[in-house]
Amino acid sequence: MQESSSRGLLKFIVMEVKWIHVLAIFFFLLSVAMTGCFLWQYSLPKLDPNPSVMEVRSEAVQMCPRYPEPVPLDHPVPILKDALEKVDMMLRQKIHSSGLPAMSAIVIYNDTVLWTGNFGKKNGSDPSSVVPNEYTIYRIASVSKIFPTIMLYKMWEEGKVTSLDDPLERYVQNFAIKNPLGRFKESEQRYTADGLIFLEKGSTPHKPSPVTLRRMASQLSGLPRKLRSTTLLWKGNTQDALALLKDDVLVADPGTRCHYSNLAFSLLAHVLADHAAEGQYQRWISENILDRLGMEDTGFDITPPIRSQMAVGFYGSQQPAPLYDLGWYRPSGQMYSTAADLAKLAMVFLGTYHRRLLEPDTVKTMLTPLFKCSTEYFANKTGTPWEINEQLGYDVIRKDGDLDGYSATFSLIPKLRLSFIVLMAGPRPQGEDIVTRTYEYLITAMETAFREAEKTLSPPPSPVPYVGYYTYSNLTFYEIKVGPGGVLVMQQFGPHVEELIPEKYRTIKLHHLEDRVFQVVFDKEFPCVLHLGSASISLETQNGQLFNFYPFDRKGLSPGFDAPGLNTYNVLRVLRKPVFYS
Repeated sequence: MQESSSRGLLKFIVMEVKWIHVLAIFFFLLSVAMTGCFLWQYSLPKLDPNPSVMEVRSEAVQMCPRYPEPVPLDHPVPILKDALEKVDMMLRQKIHSSGLPAMSAIVIYNDTVLWTGNFGKKNGSDPSSVVPNEYTIYRIASVSKIFPTIMLYKMWEEGKVTSLDDPLERYVQNFAIKNPLGRFKESEQRYTADGLIFLEKGSTPHKPSPVTLRRMASQLSGLPRKLRSTTLLWKGNTQDALALLKDDVLVADPGTRCHYSNLAFSLLAHVLADHAAEGQYQRWISENILDRLGMEDTGFDITPPIRSQMAVGFYGSQQPAPLYDLGWYRPSGQMYSTAADLAKLAMVFLGTYHRRLLEPDTVKTMLTPLFKCSTEYFANKTGTPWEINEQLGYDVIRKDGDLDGYSATFSLIPKLRLSFIVLMAGPRPQGEDIVTRTYEYLITAMETAFREAEKTLSPPPSPVPYVGYYTYSNLTFYEIKVGPGGVLVMQQFGPHVEELIPEKYRTIKLHHLEDRVFQVVFDKEFPCVLHLGSASISLETQNGQLFNFYPFDRKGLSPGFDAPGLNTYNVLRVLRKPVFYS
């Protein structure tokens, strides 16, 4: 391995050894520089202490992968079942202690509903009312903001929107609002007089930052929370809104601060509808999202048949809440839905729903955090249209909604392909956040389930071109052979390696991806950092690395391979197994 790569893999600790062992240790350390690519273990046993032998540490170490990759699970998984029972018990206690009339919740992994929970009564004021279910309708309040955001990304895919970062003026020419915070920027000027250097600070005018489509969908537009002199029940139209904005002011320079705005989402939805949907926002959402995904119990208009399926919303005072119509602000919070319907939407974002709504790359873009918010904002980061907080090392992407008589959360952990959705017919319980608490149970259980699950590995079409012996600069040596199911197995051997490292700790599997490319797979948990006496090897960086084998020669054999992610090249085939002399 090249010197720079070796430094990345090894941390040497000064140790005293007898000079007669220096040469042996030196060659061992050279060989161990490549060992990190190909080792996995639970814990290393300690050899008999001897000053002339490299010692393998066995103290407790951080185990990897820290964030295991999702794999297919054969249900029921006991540890996951226990976690879901804890979620059920926690939510059941919350609804009783808070007096919340009704709650429906659902947990999704990939394309599978792992659990549903329904608590309370559809009508908390009727003793004979039935328990809600996953098809019970609730208002979802600001969770509605997901839909104008999907509209933006869909129109971008279709070319009806040129860029997500287009200024709003491109689509509505009479948009104007004051931006005094963005017209000047701090500047410094240096000049010399009489041999002295002077520094002059000041402000210089520059072009204001634009209110862009993506900023409107991510609480970064700087637009006020609502139009001045209006409530969420305002019945005006978009031209009326634009007229009001001309004498209004941005609360922040666009793109510089997270600021919650119902105005931004409603204006975005109406402008896009006027631009490419004949002004019919609700019809576009119904035809292009709800109908396509089969979300039959999701919509805008609360008709008598819809009311009969709804959980009755209550204030914290136990008084029933009226079903307000939000008028022009409908895109920001008018919609209703069910846990079952929102589960379909969650599967879209997890990339597992059988009906495609957005291209995979578009979904990735939509789920990517955009901006780190200041501490006074209620989320650590913002996205389109998400509030994002980190929990146990994962980004929890969520959209919360709260409206008179109802509260809702739609949340995802894309890295775990996990989703939790909860709908409530009342204000969300005070104290500890139930979404955060739910993920405390689920994240650790999912990680354990992934680590313990049997991995499904792919063999190459033929193992013959790869089987044989290889060396890196005659320092480290490897044998590739055929394992169970035709999957290739690589094992390191050579002087000192076989003496110091048990066979199971120097053997890895190669998962065939495509053509002549394989991926390093550690079968079970392994130490993030492997300590071998004075050598310290990061196995965490090796897991999942790619081996790119060279084109086959005339004999149909690959002459060697590279590991580009490890900056390791020219691991070459040798004709026969080397013989080592002591």
